[in-house]
Amino acid sequence: MTLTDIEIAQAAELKPIQEIAQKVKLDSDDLELYGKYKAKIDFTTTKRLAGQKNGKLILVTAINPTPAGEGKSTVTIGLADALSSLGKKTMIALREPSLGPTMGVKGGACGGGYAQVIPMEDINLHFTGDMHAITTANNALSAFIDNHLFQGNLLQIDSRRVIWKRVVDLNDRALRHVTIGLGGPMQGVPREDGFDITVASEIMAILCLATSLTDLKKRLARIVIGYTFQKHPVTVADLKVEGALTLLLKDALKPNLVQSIEHTPALVHGGPFANIAHGCNSVLATQTAMKLADYTVTEAGFGADLGAEKFLDIKVPQLEKAPDAIVVVATIRALKMHGGISKDQLSTENVEAVKVGFSNLQKHIENMQSYGLPVVVAINEFSSDTKNETQLVKELCRKLGVEAALTAVWEKGSNGGVELANAVLMAIESSSEGFQPLYNAEETSIEEKVTKIVQQIYGGSRVLFSKKALTQLKTFKTYGWEKLPVCMAKTQYSLSDDPSLLGRPTDFDVTIREFVPKLGAGFIVALTGDVMTMPGLPKSPAALNMDVDAEGKVSGLF
Repeated sequence: MTLTDIEIAQAAELKPIQEIAQKVKLDSDDLELYGKYKAKIDFTTTKRLAGQKNGKLILVTAINPTPAGEGKSTVTIGLADALSSLGKKTMIALREPSLGPTMGVKGGACGGGYAQVIPMEDINLHFTGDMHAITTANNALSAFIDNHLFQGNLLQIDSRRVIWKRVVDLNDRALRHVTIGLGGPMQGVPREDGFDITVASEIMAILCLATSLTDLKKRLARIVIGYTFQKHPVTVADLKVEGALTLLLKDALKPNLVQSIEHTPALVHGGPFANIAHGCNSVLATQTAMKLADYTVTEAGFGADLGAEKFLDIKVPQLEKAPDAIVVVATIRALKMHGGISKDQLSTENVEAVKVGFSNLQKHIENMQSYGLPVVVAINEFSSDTKNETQLVKELCRKLGVEAALTAVWEKGSNGGVELANAVLMAIESSSEGFQPLYNAEETSIEEKVTKIVQQIYGGSRVLFSKKALTQLKTFKTYGWEKLPVCMAKTQYSLSDDPSLLGRPTDFDVTIREFVPKLGAGFIVALTGDVMTMPGLPKSPAALNMDVDAEGKVSGLF
């Protein structure tokens, strides 16, 4: 009988976290323990490491996701374990799972099979409380805003132009649009409000881009919460609450140390979505891993058109280090879906569908190569894959100058990732053009940045701006915000803003319906199509399969 992911994780041997820390020369004084198997790394340690030389950085991304599955996090963890098995001093740097997708569709986000980070139950649920701290800080700011309105509104905030929303780390469509302050004069000022999911919060993005407590406080102070009656922006600094918000987040900013099933040290920290935020784990965790290890393997959310583009254009300038190699994950099954085959037909050999669907993988390879970085493809194996199908993908990749490695880490752990690890090591040592960003944020307008992303990364024809978006662009230019990078909020399922257009669509337009300034994070969010910042639950959420017995043993988490 095939074991489930949670059964494999529960059967794994967990080593004390101090023993895992020793692998990268950390001792007990560097750690703040959260039980036996989790710890946070102290600020004094991250400061001490700052002057050390960086190791190599490997970014794992993927094709556009499909219901067939790609296994990006699984490959990330398996690749790191494989590098460790080859004698390389390696660390993993991942995002924290959100309870929204955990209880909704995915049912967990710690990798899978024999390539997991553990304790997966803790990581997938409350972990070290980072998500709760972010939620609390976000909602504290909402409370401060509404209290200011109630107590006389000295800043002359227009309650109709408050853009700051409350958050909760769950999928709850009923909270997308709400009215608050009802019930009479003592209950506050009535106004329209709404909830986002915590991982879409600007505070989540800020936590993941901040490099210190001082930087965190400065970023929080810059948050724009709304506008006055005179249409001037109001910031957290105007409300004078950045100190209180920083206090709520001081422990959440510290990276979390755990381990893989094969005991590779892993920093799991921060969790912004990639379709509505920037989709990368924290700068502080990635920096720390690069100082401690010779090789750091990290990932960016969803396909390379979202997470990887944002990693390279938003995170890299803060990290001050570009990846030394990029791994693009694909499966034969997913390529067939991009080639027009339905999910119930994916187990049947179909070389022609793989060839057609390869167009999606090809676009992502070309995009990553355009940044001047070496690329490797990981073919995440399924039992239904045939030799003809995998050989075709390898041949097509080779024509693009890219090595494709079969990867079976779900089934075999590190042993299934050695071919990929060797391919990545070769790619790192190969000559490359050097990192070339898509745009210079300081020298290009917001319209130009959006157009470059749509035309060069997505392969679209035109960008259409709504009347509201055009008005916002004029306002942003007045305040000097046009120099910020752009974070595209777009469906993850397609290169376009239409989730039904699979493969490599061409001659399509992308509509920007609205912009959201995120000055604390340091970018402007462009909302496309009907992408939601608060997801809903499916008809049969993953939570229906979850349970815990009288001894506290969890089941059905994945």
